[in-house]
Amino acid sequence: MRSRSRLALLALASFLVVLFTSSTLLAERKPSALPKRLVADYTYGSKYLNPPYGVDQIPFKKLTHIIHASVPWNSDGSLSVADGFLEPALIRRAHKNGVKVMVLVGGDFAAIEANPQVLDVLLANLHSFVTANGYDGLDVDWEFPQTPVDRKFFVTLMTRLRETFPAPQYTLSIDVAPWNYTYYNLKKLKDPVDFFNLMVYDCAGPWTSVGQLNSPIFWDRKDPRPDECQPAGSDQQAAELYLKHVPAEQINIGTPFYGYEYTNITQLFEACPNDPFTQDGDCDDTVHYVNYGPVVKALINQQGWQRYYDPVALVPYLVQTDGTGGFITYDDAYSTYTRVFYSDWIMGLGGTFMWALDADYDGHSQDLVDAMYRATISNGK
Repeated sequence: MRSRSRLALLALASFLVVLFTSSTLLAERKPSALPKRLVADYTYGSKYLNPPYGVDQIPFKKLTHIIHASVPWNSDGSLSVADGFLEPALIRRAHKNGVKVMVLVGGDFAAIEANPQVLDVLLANLHSFVTANGYDGLDVDWEFPQTPVDRKFFVTLMTRLRETFPAPQYTLSIDVAPWNYTYYNLKKLKDPVDFFNLMVYDCAGPWTSVGQLNSPIFWDRKDPRPDECQPAGSDQQAAELYLKHVPAEQINIGTPFYGYEYTNITQLFEACPNDPFTQDGDCDDTVHYVNYGPVVKALINQQGWQRYYDPVALVPYLVQTDGTGGFITYDDAYSTYTRVFYSDWIMGLGGTFMWALDADYDGHSQDLVDAMYRATISNGK
C-alpha cells in the first residue's frame, strides 16, 4: 500500500508539471472571472521595500479578493491606522477589475473579550473605517485563541461583526491555524463567516529542532519530529480535518511566498545543534525568514545551492553543497501550482490564498502568483 501510495503521488506530480507548463497559453486567453477564490494578502509597508511593491504591481485580473494588512485595534477599541496605509487607488483599481478588498484586523482580543462596552466601541469604529474607505469586508486574524472562554468569544465576535457588516454586501473571513482547531467552534463560526483561511505553513521556523519543510502538501512520514508540525501538518491532513466541520466551499488553503533558511544544518530533517543561547534544543536564531522573489529565487542551483524535491511532500528545498552548511525550505512555481490545483480541483475546496504578494516579487516577475492563477483557471483539466 505504501509503494502504491508513493507511485500515485509521483504520478500526480508528473501530471501537474505537464498542466503547469501547458497552462501558460491558457492563462492568456481566460477571462478575468475566476472559478475559485484566489485571495491575496497585500501589506501596506511593501511599497517601501526594495524592490518596492505597490498598487501598480498588483495583478488585479488574477485575483478575486485582496486582504489589506493591517489595522490593529487598541485596548479601548480605537484603531491604529498607520501613516501611508490608506490607498484609494487600491480600492478603485480592485473594484474596476471586480476584485473585493478586505482589511485585515486584529489586536487586543483580551480587552474586547473582557468588556462588552469596548467591543461596542470597536464595532462602531470598524464600521466607520470600512464604510468611509470603501472596503468590502474584514479578515480577522487572531493568533491564537487558547482557552474555552476564547473559543466561545470568537463566535460572539464574529456574530457581532456579521450583524455590523451584513451579507452579501460585506465579506467576513478568519485566519485559522490547523493545529489550533480545538479552539475554533467551527460548527457555529461557519454561519457568520464567509470563508476560512487555513494557514498550512510555518511548520518550519526557529521554533523547530530539525530542518522541517515549511508547508508540505502531503505528509512525509520520514519526518523524525512530527510533533513539531502535527496535527494537520500538511495540506491534505488539514483539509481533511476541517472538512469534517466546514463545507468545502468555505475553505481556502494557504500557500507561503516565503521560506526559512537553517544556517547550521546541511540536509532535510537534520537536527540543529543546540543553540548556545537556549537550553531547549530549538534551532532559534540560526533560522531566518526568507522571501522567494528577492532572495530564494536567485539561489536556486546557484552560489553553491542545489535544489531538491521531497518526493512525498511535493515541495522543494535547497542545500549547500560546498561544505559551508545551509538548508532552505521554500515553495516555487511548481509546488505552488500543485498545491492550488490539489486544493481547488482534487479536494474541491473554495479557493486558496497566499502570504504575501510582495514576497514573490523580484522587481520584474511574480512567478508564484502566476502559478496560482494558472492552477485556479485550469478547471481541474
